[in-house]
Amino acid sequence: MSLQKDRRRSRTGYRKRRWRGQEPGFSFEPAFRISIPAPDGKPLNLDKEMFALLAEQFGLEAADFEREFIAGGERFRITDIDPRRPKYPISVERIPDRRGFKFTADNVAMLLKAQAKP
Repeated sequence: MSLQKDRRRSRTGYRKRRWRGQEPGFSFEPAFRISIPAPDGKPLNLDKEMFALLAEQFGLEAADFEREFIAGGERFRITDIDPRRPKYPISVERIPDRRGFKFTADNVAMLLKAQAKP
């Protein structure tokens, strides 16, 4: 932007207009979930089925889906495995605020084993 435009805008009180209620960095992303009924009538959880297929490749068990663990004094729940992220394939959510995080498979396996010991 040129110096003249800066001076003109500062004299006239020009400000960028923002949509009401939106702060910089605010975004909205709609998400839709479709439930497919299984033959017995129960809803089929595709996330759980995908986790069961991929869990052994990452050193976890199919039963670890939605299992909770503690890391750094905070509680987390396992929600997904994404094989396209080789360094941090395990998706988890922090339980109090449901914020998503990514963990390494080795770290999650170690934390689950440490928590299982009495």
